[in-house]
Amino acid sequence: MTVMLALGTDHHRCDRAVDWIDDWIDGQTTPVRLVAQVGTSRRSRHGVSHDLMPPPDLHAALAAADVVVCHGGPATIADARRAGRLPVVIPRDPALDEHVDDHQQRFARWLAARGEIALATTEAELHGRLDAALADPAAFRLADGGVDVTKITVDRFGALVDELLDRGL
Repeated sequence: MTVMLALGTDHHRCDRAVDWIDDWIDGQTTPVRLVAQVGTSRRSRHGVSHDLMPPPDLHAALAAADVVVCHGGPATIADARRAGRLPVVIPRDPALDEHVDDHQQRFARWLAARGEIALATTEAELHGRLDAALADPAAFRLADGGVDVTKITVDRFGALVDELLDRGL
């Protein structure tokens, strides 16, 4: 199984996510390959860690992974979904100095309520999601093979603007 960890490019560290994955891999009897884009966070004890990855390399790694674990950044989540993966999301926590506010936590809860992500706010939740992915990787693949959420958002915004213009607003 291949796990892709994507922590974005924010200057705040998110070592907690790396630690949780490392602890899970430590307990595995089945080989797990980890590819991690850690930004300013510490590098994993397992697999290959990159501070930053060029977008084509990141997108290829997301598409090649059996499961994607990422922070709650909208662009990273969109990239994972575009690659056809249901991402396991660990939102950054401002109480741990992982971000400036709780927008990732609020956004992740909103997406999880709609089935757009698999939320993991504790180490036990993450380990449970990874165990589920190990047992059934297909459960973390999107049935439609991936959607371009950016295009959907832009199209919806355009439709709303058109509607306002048609009303003369």
